[in-house]
Amino acid sequence: MTGPPYPHPDPAPGSTGIGDFIIGVSPIGTIAAFDVWATVLSQYANSPRLTAMIVSFNEAMDQTANFDNLYDFIWNITTATGYGLDVWGRIVGVARTLTLPSGVDYLGFGEAGSSWTGFGQGGFYSGGGISPNLVLSDADYRVLILAKAAGNISDGSIPALNAILMRLFPNRGDAYVVDGLDMSLTYTFTFPLAPVELAIIQQSGVLPNPAGVVVNISSP
Repeated sequence: MTGPPYPHPDPAPGSTGIGDFIIGVSPIGTIAAFDVWATVLSQYANSPRLTAMIVSFNEAMDQTANFDNLYDFIWNITTATGYGLDVWGRIVGVARTLTLPSGVDYLGFGEAGSSWTGFGQGGFYSGGGISPNLVLSDADYRVLILAKAAGNISDGSIPALNAILMRLFPNRGDAYVVDGLDMSLTYTFTFPLAPVELAIIQQSGVLPNPAGVVVNISSP
């Protein structure tokens, strides 16, 4: 037996919908509130004491809002913030905090490692100063997490690496990989890299580094 379809709310103009969910309009992950009255038989619906007990219990035990927040702020990478993104960072293996290269050479001797230079080439060290550590914002960290996740499942091919570069540096210019054909590859950028971008490339581990391959960076 056939009949007319069940009615449902009309979607917003210019969009399509599935039942109560309107594509492009309705937020993903929003859970409809539990209808406590669906549990009450009609013969008890007019009992004020019984309905008060049911409503009070539902208000105390209903986890709809908590599940909704769990999905939006932690589970869904596109909407996660703060602690949720920190969890995702630990899962894919990339930190939110990076150390910016100082680019400053100080007067010193060989015992200082690689951060020293000779007379007339560097100044005296004046103390610790401001920490070079940078904590990425949620927006920047989300991009880094998605790029690291892509790198984790990447096959290491040049097209895959180029796709990760374009995700990390959108609308900045050309960024691509050059195979040196001598067990080396070069990440080539046609635009200058900011200190934070250089730190992402050198420290975050987001760009795959094949075993036994020397990785170089070329930027104006």
